[in-house]
Amino acid sequence: MFTVLTYFISLVVIVGSVGVTLYFKSELEKMFREKKEVVAFHVCNVLIILMASLAVHAVMAFMLEKEISYTLQSGILLLIILPIYTAGYYAYEKYKLDNRKYAVTQNGKVLIINEKYLRRK
Repeated sequence: MFTVLTYFISLVVIVGSVGVTLYFKSELEKMFREKKEVVAFHVCNVLIILMASLAVHAVMAFMLEKEISYTLQSGILLLIILPIYTAGYYAYEKYKLDNRKYAVTQNGKVLIINEKYLRRK
């Protein structure tokens, strides 16, 4: 029972961390004016999520007075993180695509202003 509780709380932290790190990745790419995806940001995001989930797992193990193997738990949590991060990445990219303000051509001219954006103003 304690194992299920520990993994459930870790899962909640993982899902929250995925959303936050993907938002920060998007903002960093805007700040550095990157046109293509930067793989280093994805690697850093996964490591940050792994550290946060391991910290929660360690705190729960300490509270429940259980011994844990950190290498084994790192592998298990990484196997949990990767599919959630991948699904979150594609969902966030679809969200960004649906809510962009306008479409731009190759030479930099604005083609179409998104009607959803105009309705919000």
